[in-house]
Amino acid sequence: MPRTDKTKKYLIVNADDFGMCEAANDAVIALFEAGRLKSSTIMFPCKASDRAAKFAAAHPEYAIGVHLTLTSEWKTHRWAPLTDGKSLIDPDGFMWPRTEDVEKHATNEDIRREIGAQYEKALSYGMTPSHVDNHMGTLYGNRTGRFGLLALILRWAGERDLSYRLYTKTSRSMVPRGTPWPVYRLSGVFTSFLAKKNRVILPDYLLFPDWTRELSEGGYDHYRDEILRQWTSIPPGVTETFVHPALETEELKAITPNWFQRVWEYNLMNDPATHEYLAAHGVEMISYRDLRNLKKKG
Repeated sequence: MPRTDKTKKYLIVNADDFGMCEAANDAVIALFEAGRLKSSTIMFPCKASDRAAKFAAAHPEYAIGVHLTLTSEWKTHRWAPLTDGKSLIDPDGFMWPRTEDVEKHATNEDIRREIGAQYEKALSYGMTPSHVDNHMGTLYGNRTGRFGLLALILRWAGERDLSYRLYTKTSRSMVPRGTPWPVYRLSGVFTSFLAKKNRVILPDYLLFPDWTRELSEGGYDHYRDEILRQWTSIPPGVTETFVHPALETEELKAITPNWFQRVWEYNLMNDPATHEYLAAHGVEMISYRDLRNLKKKG
């Protein structure tokens, strides 16, 4: 890719939860094959991750990484750690259902061993992971103020020369709902410092998807129009956001009552009009591999 144009808007749309179930696998693979997706991350504690990892290994041209997973949030579709860390599991033997539970109970040593095992499992398939991120924000440490987790993951990613999902610049338009602006801004400063210290490449901005009641109840067309408005209102630089695409199947409906949100996200990414709209509004969709090239050249 050419040297970074500091006036240009670049957007990474990462497909999270690849490998969570076959409905997600079918959607993500279809999007890659149609040329409508550039980045994704795999959940290795999930049984369906085998197919996702084999696809990633067979297609190194795609930016596919590891969705570091420490939570298991669904009631009927659950998974356990790859390691035997006792602090990582709930009384039923599965990963904790909430991010707060992980921050409260999981030890640093058990976390390091588990994310290491998930990364090594990716390598065992012959993958070359392009980046890592974390499921449900468990490694940000912002739910209970355990910010040592942020230092832990950025040091770990730096040791493996991996890009990571976070932000170093802040915009008032991207503040997650419920997060005070001073806290959000300070987090960006702290993250930027740690990323530079550990030589970890991050996007400039992170746009958190927010499935509000209004967005869910407004119908697909309203959802599509609002998301495209958000995606084209980003500042110059590299912004990352994420989706959880899946096909409408009985499997998906048995996992979550909000299954339609994942189907809508698939429909949005699969629609050629989405990509035409982004291009027409000066937004270039790139991958996590492109991010590394841009940052190294820029």
